[in-house]
Amino acid sequence: MEYELVIITGASSGLGREYARALAGCTRTMVIVARRGERLKNLASEISSTHANLVVICETCDLADSAARDQLVGRLQQMPAGRTLLINNAGLGDYGEYVNAQKERVRAMVQVNIAAVAELTHALLPRLIEDRGDVVNIASLAADIPLPDFALYAASKAFVASFSEGLRAELRQSGVCVLAVCPGPVHTEFGEVALRRGQTKREAPLRRSFYTAAEVVVRESLEALAKRRARCYPAMKVWLAGCIFRMLPLWFLRFVLNRRPRRMASQLSELS
Repeated sequence: MEYELVIITGASSGLGREYARALAGCTRTMVIVARRGERLKNLASEISSTHANLVVICETCDLADSAARDQLVGRLQQMPAGRTLLINNAGLGDYGEYVNAQKERVRAMVQVNIAAVAELTHALLPRLIEDRGDVVNIASLAADIPLPDFALYAASKAFVASFSEGLRAELRQSGVCVLAVCPGPVHTEFGEVALRRGQTKREAPLRRSFYTAAEVVVRESLEALAKRRARCYPAMKVWLAGCIFRMLPLWFLRFVLNRRPRRMASQLSELS
């Protein structure tokens, strides 16, 4: 895959950083977006040192801030024309009962997980259609099942998956591929950030068994993009789990979740 421009949100760590590393040799210009500017500069130096012809542009932006998003969109729309890959990777989580969630975190999750994905994609669609670019949206295995204690996060990822499918159908004849990536748990900073004050990270057996390396998620998703697929569940174990979740009737999920909410929440939330 070759692109003139690659745009990656949430690039300062985790999957975003791995996408930047993997795609550094596939583009002339890369825009990496995140809140932590110093980390972006370090990543830019790293990938530029091994790809001399690559131009890396660091965009320090808090995607939870609508005004900052508007400014970012304006700068992205001024980029030279060319085949573009947009990777909507930035995301926030919040582990715990929704009734106890902080208002600021609720707003930030909606803005980053939903609004930023919708707005950036909408703003860049004209150039993507004109130059036959592509979109990769990072959803989650959690998109396939309601998760107590992770209710808003799972719902936001369900939005990402559904949005990707609908948009893909709209763009079927344009040459633009829209891919939804639905990984299980990955060793990144996401889990620590999702914890609330006083919580400690748990390593339940179910979680450990579903871990997938970030490099595997990136490699398999880029392979899926090259094959123009609609959805990617990186690693066979995650793909099987996704198949099972999608086959379960909603009444059965309600029955199980309502009978044993605490125990089920602690287990299923590990798949987010």
